[in-house]
Amino acid sequence: MPLPEPVDPHRLFDVSGKVVLVTGGSRGIGRMIAQGFVAAGARVYITARSEEELAKAEAELRGEGECRAIRADLSTEAGARALVDELAADEEALHVLVNNAGANWGAPLEKHDDKALDRVFSLNVKGVFHMIRFALPLLKAAASAQDPARVITVGSVAGLVVPDSGVYGYAAGKAAVHSLSRHLARELAPQHVNVNVLAPGSFPSKMTQFLFEAPQGEEFLIRNIPSGRTGRTADIAGPALFLASPAAAYVTGAVLTVDGGWALLG
Repeated sequence: MPLPEPVDPHRLFDVSGKVVLVTGGSRGIGRMIAQGFVAAGARVYITARSEEELAKAEAELRGEGECRAIRADLSTEAGARALVDELAADEEALHVLVNNAGANWGAPLEKHDDKALDRVFSLNVKGVFHMIRFALPLLKAAASAQDPARVITVGSVAGLVVPDSGVYGYAAGKAAVHSLSRHLARELAPQHVNVNVLAPGSFPSKMTQFLFEAPQGEEFLIRNIPSGRTGRTADIAGPALFLASPAAAYVTGAVLTVDGGWALLG
């Protein structure tokens, strides 16, 4: 039996110098993840559809490290391709792709029409698939057996348990993304590209703003969270950094819940 290899704790979680793309990185969970990578010394690109929000986030993140904004609409195949083409004009390789851009829609069953489903699935499922497909050459250029390239897709506990509200398309889309990620993890592992999912619970964002601002909103949310609080920046940035670091070089096909135990009650 070979002797155990030495472990360098300083290198184990080091992502400095890596090129990272965070879609939907101007606000909410995407912004939290981007902030974590910037602070850790990565070269970070963020995307969003709103130029105003994107410029604001870029300016703030540049105060902490390297960050560049690229406006993109990932709800179409052409939009995803254009984003990767623009990134490829500046970077020869992409170490980490964080698929965070997403949309939500909630309505009673009788009002949950085809347009609502298309809006959610186009971005949350097809957008993720197109981004991985088009970014694959850049990811493979950064990959090695000892340090694979990483795809980290933001799913949701709504794809693991039955939500309380009528977010039928959102929940089904997130479950689809979980399954798609496991499928791609198996296919891309021989090419040294790891594919994993973060499944967050309650975090403050524009998507969940209505829940937090409702009467006793956060208090109501906390009742369903065994840890007794909602998520913070470090709670989601930490797992993302782990999945991108040498510490997770042998982790692929995982769906990691980041929810304070919420899914345990489902």
